[in-house]
Amino acid sequence: MATRDTATKDTGTPAGAGTAAVLRVGAVALAAGLAVLAAGLILGGAAAEKVIPGLTDAGALTRWGLPVSRLAMNLGAALTVGALLTAVALLPLEGGKGKEVPRLSGDALDYLRAASWAAAAWAAAAAATLVFTVADVLGQPVGQILTGSELSNYVGQLPQGTALMLVVLLAVVVALLARTTTTPAAAVGLLAVAGIALLPPPLTGHSASAANHSVAVTGVALHVAAAAPWVGGLAMLVAHGLTRRARLDVMADRFSRMALWCYVAVGASGLVNVIARLPDPAELVTTDYGRLALGKIIAFAALGWFGWWHRGRTVPAVADGRPGALIRLAGVEVAVMAATMGLAVALARTAPPAPATDQSAAEVLLGFPVPPPITVGRLASLWTFDLFFAALVVVLGGLYLAGVVRLRRRGDSWSALRTVSWLFGLLTIVAVTQTGVARYAPVMFSVHMAEHMVLSMLTPIFLVAAAPVTLALRALRPARVRGDRGPREWLTALLHSRYIAVVTHPGVATVNFVASTFALYFTPLFQSAMRNHLGHIAMTVHFLAAGSLFFWVLIGIDPAPRRLPYPGRLLLLFVTMPFHAFFGLALMNLSEPLARGWYNAVYPSWATSLLKDQHTGGAIAWGFGEVPTFIVLVFLAFQWFFDDQRQARRMDRRADRAAERTARGEAAAEDDELAAYNARLAKLAERDRQARRPRPSGKADGPDLTRAGEGDGSAG
Repeated sequence: MATRDTATKDTGTPAGAGTAAVLRVGAVALAAGLAVLAAGLILGGAAAEKVIPGLTDAGALTRWGLPVSRLAMNLGAALTVGALLTAVALLPLEGGKGKEVPRLSGDALDYLRAASWAAAAWAAAAAATLVFTVADVLGQPVGQILTGSELSNYVGQLPQGTALMLVVLLAVVVALLARTTTTPAAAVGLLAVAGIALLPPPLTGHSASAANHSVAVTGVALHVAAAAPWVGGLAMLVAHGLTRRARLDVMADRFSRMALWCYVAVGASGLVNVIARLPDPAELVTTDYGRLALGKIIAFAALGWFGWWHRGRTVPAVADGRPGALIRLAGVEVAVMAATMGLAVALARTAPPAPATDQSAAEVLLGFPVPPPITVGRLASLWTFDLFFAALVVVLGGLYLAGVVRLRRRGDSWSALRTVSWLFGLLTIVAVTQTGVARYAPVMFSVHMAEHMVLSMLTPIFLVAAAPVTLALRALRPARVRGDRGPREWLTALLHSRYIAVVTHPGVATVNFVASTFALYFTPLFQSAMRNHLGHIAMTVHFLAAGSLFFWVLIGIDPAPRRLPYPGRLLLLFVTMPFHAFFGLALMNLSEPLARGWYNAVYPSWATSLLKDQHTGGAIAWGFGEVPTFIVLVFLAFQWFFDDQRQARRMDRRADRAAERTARGEAAAEDDELAAYNARLAKLAERDRQARRPRPSGKADGPDLTRAGEGDGSAG
C-alpha cells in the first residue's frame, strides 16, 4: 500500500510538498478574490446599505464578514473538490495489471492529505457563514448571536441555516476521512460527498425565491457544480507544477479535456441565470446588478481565452517537457478565476431588479403564473422550460448517439431499434417535463399523477431496452495508461460492486418500486417535496431511477450481477403490478386531500374540487398499470423467443462440434489400425528378406552342416 515514503521515492519530492503548494495557491486565490469582492460590494452598493429607522442592523462586521466568509467557503470547496479529483482522476492510478487491484500513487495520497486541510478550511468558513447569515437575517450583531440562543433556535428554521449546517457536517466528514483514505474507491466516495456538499447553499439561496425559481435554482446549482472542479482542478495543476512532480503532462491533458466541458456548463447555466433575472438586456448597463453581471461575463470570456491558449500552446509544451509556460499562465488564470468568484459573491449580495408586475401568492410559490383552464391543446402547447430535465435529456441523448457514432466509425454494428428505443424514452421525458404537463402538474394532482406514471412505468422500459451500459462498455476506450482506470474501467468496477449487487437484487428493486410510492404519498414527505424545488426534482428523479432498476430486472439486456429466468420474470411482473392498482384504489377512496396546505395555496379556482381531482389521479394510477404490463409482456415474449433461438443455435453448434470430434476420433482410430497392420506387414517382409539372404558357405538353402557337425562333435 502506498505511503508518504512512496511519494518521496516515486517522485523525488518530499511528502507533504503538495499540501504546501496547495496552501500557497489557495492564499493567492483568496487575496485576488478579496480584492475584487471589495470592489464589487462597493460598486454594487451592498457595502453601504441604508439602515431603515426602526429596524435593527447587524452592523458592519456582518455586512463585510458574510461575503468574505462566503468567498472563503467557495474557495475551500473548490480546493477540496480539486484535490480529490486530482487524486482519483487527473493523476493515473498504479498497478491494476492482470488481477492486481489499482492503487493510489504517492502523489495522489499527498493530494488526499491536502484535501483534508482544504475541507477543514471549508468547514470553518461555512460555520462562520452560518453565524453571519443568522445575524444578517435577524438584524442582530454577531456578538449577540454567539452569546444568546438565537443561533441554535434559527439554524433549523432557516433554510439557509440548515443548508450551511449540512455543509459543515459533510466537510468535516471529508476532512477526517481524507487523512486515512488509501483506496481509489474510497477516494471516489469522498469526492461524491464533497460534490453533494456543494449543492445546499445554491439550492436554498435567494434563487429559490426568484421569479421562475425552478430555472434559477437549477441554473445556480449547475453553475456551482461545474465551477468547483474547474477552479479546483486548475489550482491543483498549478500546485503540481510548482513541485515539479511527475505525470504533469498526463494531468494537464486530462484537465484540459475536463475543463472544456466545465466551461460549457458554466457558460450555459450562467446565461440562463442572467436571462431569468434580467429579461431586459438593457438592465445589464442600467442597474447595479446588471453591471456586476456584465463584469462577470467579461471575466468568463477572458477565462475562455486562457483555456483556448492552454489547449493550443501550453499543453503541447508540457508534453514536450517545457512546463514553465503552463505554470505561469495557469497561475494568472487561477487569480482571474478567484476574482470571478469574488465578483459572484458580490453579485449574490446585490439585489436584482424587482419584477415589473406584482406577483400573487401562488405565483411566488410556483415561479410562474397559475395556468388557464386545462385542455388537451394547452397540455400540448403550453410549453415550459425545466432546466434540469432539459439538460438531462440533452446529455443522455448526446452521449448515447456519440457512442453509436463511435461504434459505426469503428466498423461495429449497433441495433437501430435500441437507438430508437432510447430516443423515444427521452421523448417521453420531454413530453411530461417541458410541455403543459409540467405547467399543470404542480397545481393539479391528477396531472402530477400522470407525470409520475409516465416517468416511473413507461420511460424506464424504453431506456432499459436500449442497453445503454452495453453501449458504453463497447464504445468507451480502455485507459491510455496501463493499469489506470478510465471511464470504462470505473464503469466495470461499478457493475461489479456490492452496491450494484444490492440495488439490482430483484427483491430490493421490487420493494423500492412499490413501497416508495406508498411512503411518499401517504406521509408528509409529499407536501414537503412539492413546496421545495429541490424536493420536486429529487421526487421526480426517484420515480425514474426506481422504475429503471425494476425494469432492468425484468427486461434488462445490460450486464447484471444476477438474472432471473423468464418464468421468474413473468411471475415478478404479475405479482408487482397489482400493487399499483391497490395504490390507485387507495387514492380513489381518500376522504381527506393529500398535501392540503400546498394545494390550497396553488389550486386554481376554475378546477373541480381538490378531493375529486385527487380521486381522478387515483383512477389514472389504477388504470395506467395495464399499459406498461402489456409493453413488458411484448418485450419478454420477444426476448424469450430470441433467447430460445440462441439456445437452439448454441446447442446445434455444440452437437456439430461433438459430431466433428467423434468423426475425427474414429478416423484417427482407423488410421492407427491401418498403421499397425502396415507395420506388421513390413516386419514380416523384413523377416522374409533375412531368411532368403545367401550364407557364407555358398549354400543358399538348407541347414549349416559344418557348424552343426562341429557342434555335435564337440558335444561328443
